Amino acid sequence: MTQTYQLLILLRRATTIRVGRLGEFRFPAGRYIYTGSAKHNLEARVRRHQSKTKRLRWHIDYLLADRGARITGIRLSAEPECRVNQRARGRIAVTGFGSSDCRSGCGSHLKWIGPLE
Repeated sequence: MTQTYQLLILLRRATTIRVGRLGEFRFPAGRYIYTGSAKHNLEARVRRHQSKTKRLRWHIDYLLADRGARITGIRLSAEPECRVNQRARGRIAVTGFGSSDCRSGCGSHLKWIGPLE
């Protein structure tokens, strides 16, 4: 059974990050929301995202490895990943980020919610 999660992320300063083969991108400081899913062991996936010491595998790993990034909240859902992502407010931060297997036309599974408050 696939389960969906959303990571609420705070990026304290603007930064440029190379996101694997996707390329190099400028991320403005602010709040982000990332939507992902796990077919098995959702808790282990979320714990992995929270760890600063891991092999960079997924797009989100590259953003979370930045010293200025931290997860500030986690939301869980039994709904499909793309449906949850499409309901999330914000604008696409990087086209194709976290959505290489997306078949619903999301454009990205990372959204910039807004500036630091």
